[in-house]
Amino acid sequence: MKYLRVKIDGLDPAGSYGILEGEVIHIVDRSPLEGTPEKTGIKVHMADVKTFLPPVESPVIIALGLNYKEHARESRMDIPPAPVIFLKAITSLTGHLQNIILPAEAPDFVDYEAELTVVIGQRAKNIPEEKAHNYILGYTCGNDVSARDCQLKLDKQWARAKSFDTFAPVGPCIVTDVNPDNLRIQSRVNGIIMQDANTSDMVFNVAKIVSYLSRQMTLLPGTLIMTGTPSGVGFARKEPVFLREGDTVKIDIEGIGVLENTVCRE
Repeated sequence: MKYLRVKIDGLDPAGSYGILEGEVIHIVDRSPLEGTPEKTGIKVHMADVKTFLPPVESPVIIALGLNYKEHARESRMDIPPAPVIFLKAITSLTGHLQNIILPAEAPDFVDYEAELTVVIGQRAKNIPEEKAHNYILGYTCGNDVSARDCQLKLDKQWARAKSFDTFAPVGPCIVTDVNPDNLRIQSRVNGIIMQDANTSDMVFNVAKIVSYLSRQMTLLPGTLIMTGTPSGVGFARKEPVFLREGDTVKIDIEGIGVLENTVCRE
């Protein structure tokens, strides 16, 4: 199943949930977090959608750092013995085809990070790894956009760098029936492949991540978990690459889809 959330003229101005079948969206009567959605009979073609919203209304965005071995190495940091956790402000959340805004406070060293993103489907606390899949609604594409000057030089911690408005694009769909531990993941900037890896290279797989997080905090329905990024990020390249006004960033994850955003200045 593929769930998404869109704005359609004449329907709920806050957004409507739908099931994607091919290129047709079937509008449904509720969020998949509220039970099994039923089709309303209203259909719309993907090409006719003007506004894609984040595919779920989320209470929190939890993210992991250094969860791919090669990314840890390119960052000149040790592979962590346990998941490295940080939070992104919920106001950083944005959707497919929405702009990534280079903030006036820190516009010059903004980086991309392709990430498989887990969507929690039901309240989870102290769950074992072997039952983690029971608490997951599905998976979507994410981009953990980061202001590297704030992260690495100015603040020397991650909260502000990761939490500017629009710094958490996710979407376009939540896919319920993929194996999260063996998916090709790419980022492309202006059509050039920047990251190209497989989720099998994660230090901690999805079940370990969800179980670990549930032992630290209660995971509420709709919680988004960004599971880390592979090597190839902009700041770690021999010739660093940072996002500039007019750039197009695409996050492509096998079996899920392509999340696309254009970069603009505040």
